[in-house]
Amino acid sequence: MGIAILAGGAIGAVVVLIALFKLMWRVAEPNEALIISGSNHKMEGLGEGMGFRIVTGRGTLVLPGVQAVRKLSLDLNETQLQVECVTHQGIPLKVRGVVIFKVGDDFVSIANAARRFLDQQKLMSERVHIVFAGHLRAIVGGLTVEDMIRDREKLTGQARSACGTEMEKLGLIVDSLQIHEIEDPTGYIKNLAAPHAAAVQRDARIAQAEANRRATEAEQQAAARMSEATRDSEILQAGYQAERDQASAKARQAGPLAEAGARQEVVVQETRVAELEGHRKEQQLQAEVRKPADAKAYEIRTRADAERDARISAAQAEAKETELASAAQATATRLTGEADAAARQAKGLAIAEATRAKGLAEAEAIKARAAALAENQEAVVAQQLAERWPEIVEAGASAFGNVDQMVLLNGADGMAEMFAKALTMGGTGLGLARQLLSTMNPGAAGTPAGPPSVNGAAPPAPRAEKITVGDDRE
Repeated sequence: MGIAILAGGAIGAVVVLIALFKLMWRVAEPNEALIISGSNHKMEGLGEGMGFRIVTGRGTLVLPGVQAVRKLSLDLNETQLQVECVTHQGIPLKVRGVVIFKVGDDFVSIANAARRFLDQQKLMSERVHIVFAGHLRAIVGGLTVEDMIRDREKLTGQARSACGTEMEKLGLIVDSLQIHEIEDPTGYIKNLAAPHAAAVQRDARIAQAEANRRATEAEQQAAARMSEATRDSEILQAGYQAERDQASAKARQAGPLAEAGARQEVVVQETRVAELEGHRKEQQLQAEVRKPADAKAYEIRTRADAERDARISAAQAEAKETELASAAQATATRLTGEADAAARQAKGLAIAEATRAKGLAEAEAIKARAAALAENQEAVVAQQLAERWPEIVEAGASAFGNVDQMVLLNGADGMAEMFAKALTMGGTGLGLARQLLSTMNPGAAGTPAGPPSVNGAAPPAPRAEKITVGDDRE
C-alpha cells in the first residue's frame, strides 16, 4: 500500500515538473526575438544593467511572476512614399516610391528597436515614412529635374545615405529603396521630352514609312511571284490538259484505228484470195480452153495435111491412069486427037482441082497455125521442132560427113558436147526452126524452101580432118 502511494506521488511530482517546465520554457522563432525583462543580464555589446535580455533562435527558462517575456518581430516591413518636393529649379514634383525595412539581426539593433517599438510595432512604417520624406525633400531641393530623370540611382543612394544614421538609431535597416514615379503637375518633364518625342516620332514615322515601303515592295514581289507561280501552274495545267486531251484522242482513235487495221487485214486477205482465185482461173483456162484449143488446132492441121495428101495422091493416080490410057490409045489414029485433048483436059482439071484443094488445105493449116501461134507460140514451135527433129539431126550430123577418124573424150559427155558444137556450126536452133517452118509453109513465109542457113546464107561445108584428142581421165 505504501509503495503504491509512493509510486503515485512520484508520478504526480513528474507531471508537476513537466507542467512547470513547459510553463517556464520559451522558444524564440526564426523571425522573432524574445525580450525577457525582470533581471539584470550582461550581454556582449550592451551596457551593464540594461534590465532585459534578448534571446533569438533558441529556448530559455523564464521564471513566472519574476520575469516578463515579449516578442519583437524580425519580419520585413514596407512603407509607401508619396512626397511633394521642389527641385533646385523651383519646379514642384511628386515622388512616389517604396521602402522595405526590418529590425536588424544584431542585439544592438534589436535592443534599440525594442526600446522604441516593442509596444508600437504597428507604427513602425509611419515613423520610417516621416524620416524618408524629410530627407527626400532635402535631397530633391538640391537636384534638377534632368538629374532626377537621368540618374535615379543617385537619388536613391543619397536618400539611403542620409537616412542611414537615423535608421540605425531606430534599430532598423533598409533592405530596398525604390523610386517608382516622378509626377510633374506643371508639364515640365513633358515639355522637356517634347523635342525628343518629336524627333522620336519623326524617326518612328520615317521608320514606319520605310517599313511600309519595304512591306509594299515585299508584297509586290510576293504578288509578282504569286502571279508567276500562277502562270507556271496554269502553263503546267494546260500542258497536262493537252496531254490528257491527246491521250483521250488517242483512246478515242484506238477503236477506229483497230477497226481500220482489221479491215486492212481483211482487204489484204481478200486480195490474196483474189490472186489465188485469178491463178486458179488461169490454170482452169489453161486446162479447159488453151490446151483443148491447141489439141483442136493440131487435129485440124493433121486432118488438113491428110486430106491434102489424099487429094494429091488421087490426082496423081488419076493423071497417071489418064496418061496410060492416052498412051494405050495413041496407036489409034482415029482417037489420038480426042484422047490427047481429053487427057490434057482431064489432067488440067485434076491439077487445078488438086492445086485448089492443096491451097484450101494450106490456107486452113496456116489459119490454124496462126491461131495456135497467137495462143501459144512456144508450144507450136516445140511441136514443129519435134516434127522436124530428124531433119535437124541430119543437118547437124552432116558436119561429120568428111571426118575419117574421131576420138571422143569423157564418153557420153564428150559425145553430147561434140554434137552440141556440131549443131552450133550448123546454125542456131531458132533459125533452124524458122527455116523448117519456111520449108513447111513456103507460101506463108514468102520465101522459097531451102536448106537451113545461118543469117540467110548456106552453112559452109565442113572441112575433112582427122581429130585426135588425148583422154584427160588418166
